[in-house]
Amino acid sequence: MSRKNNILFRILLVLYLAAVLFLCFGHFSGSPGMDWKLLGIPSDKVVHFLMFFPFPLLVFAGFDRLTTKPWHSALFAVCVFLAGCLLAAGTEIGQTFTTYRSGDVFDFKADTLALALSSILVLIIDLRKQHTS
Repeated sequence: MSRKNNILFRILLVLYLAAVLFLCFGHFSGSPGMDWKLLGIPSDKVVHFLMFFPFPLLVFAGFDRLTTKPWHSALFAVCVFLAGCLLAAGTEIGQTFTTYRSGDVFDFKADTLALALSSILVLIIDLRKQHTS
């Protein structure tokens, strides 16, 4: 990827992080409830999954030039996963300090599942990129 693309994806990553923080800490009084389910999974867990799935992909897109060997790719994927878990844990813990939100361990589980699947996808993409180079 070119340097301009990397910069663009880094900007998108910052905007994404701002959106996640807004969604996690915003006070949305009067907004419609989220009472629906998808295949028996509560809607708020689906939203958490969708909210955290892009994180590893955006980090990879912004910093993909750092990995040149397979073990670099694996280490990168693990570090991105752990960073995402810290972000997810921070948002859940932070929500416990608000009067209008509450932290939920099941939200954190949905976040980590999304981060794990997306990190595996990033690892596969990066390894394929190295193999074809």
